[in-house]
Amino acid sequence: MAAAAVAAPGALGTLQAGRARLVAACCARLGPGWRLPGSLMGPRVASAIWARGWAAAAGGSAPRRGYSSEVKTEDELRVRYLEEENRGIVVLGINRAYAKNSFSKNLIKMLSKAVDALKSDKKVRTIIVRSEVPGIFCAGADLKERVKMNPSEVGPFVSKIRAVINEIANLPVPTIAAIDGLALGGGLELALACDIRVAASSAKMGLVETKLAIIPGGGGTQRLPRAIGMSLAKELIFSARVLDGQEAKAVGLISHVLEQNQEGDAAYCKALDLAREFLPQGPVAMRVAKLAINQGMEVDLVTGLAIEEACYAQTIPTKDRLEGLLAFKEKRSPRYKGE
Repeated sequence: MAAAAVAAPGALGTLQAGRARLVAACCARLGPGWRLPGSLMGPRVASAIWARGWAAAAGGSAPRRGYSSEVKTEDELRVRYLEEENRGIVVLGINRAYAKNSFSKNLIKMLSKAVDALKSDKKVRTIIVRSEVPGIFCAGADLKERVKMNPSEVGPFVSKIRAVINEIANLPVPTIAAIDGLALGGGLELALACDIRVAASSAKMGLVETKLAIIPGGGGTQRLPRAIGMSLAKELIFSARVLDGQEAKAVGLISHVLEQNQEGDAAYCKALDLAREFLPQGPVAMRVAKLAINQGMEVDLVTGLAIEEACYAQTIPTKDRLEGLLAFKEKRSPRYKGE
């Protein structure tokens, strides 16, 4: 694919070759078996014919706060697959009340295992990350555990936290962080890795690591500037400032802010409402839309448009696309199967 671009002279050829590699890398993210034939035509990518279709999630539906089967790992992390009208929604619930949901070695191991299972589960349509502990989302690293570590252990453990948060960011389906309480340090970094963040007005969030003479190590120095802009992100990190829900909404850190309810789960309820809005949409389209946005935001506009073209091409041969057209013609709701 990059051969034609390499043949172009000088800086233009180098630029086109780089774009070709980026688009090829984007295609590789779709999984084994995908290929993008054709050559890079100037700044555009030739029409893509995908080797096979993405077998994505089947739709589905559960009572508003109803839970179904619970995947037992340990009580510190509860993975619940919702049923009935909410089938396709999975809830990751952190449950370390005695440690304010902080990241221990065990919790990080469980999160990694859960995410690894979810990323290959084609029945999953949307994932909500929440706390099962009232008033707390996640307080970041477990400092009581950290203080017992040798200096040589700290770096590798932070790398594991960063890797798990990256895995969450790279999940192929939409992810929503429901912040109903305190989200500090790594807790906010976990939320930043999600596609959408909603919070109660009473929630508190901030990257406070500089108070401990360290810096955010779970992606905060990179994702916060991308979310709210470089200058403001620097101000918040340099000052270790903590924002409430209204302040976070004002700076663009979260998408929605809600008054907390008596149950203490207003953000979770909003996240569930959003997830239910996502369920009727085409599963393949949802996955490639996320991929196109995520990859496109990391490159220049021309390369981003080429990535969009490649991702759009993936939807053309799907049965879901034909079902959408037929449903429109027959004036009924589509019945997508992720094919």
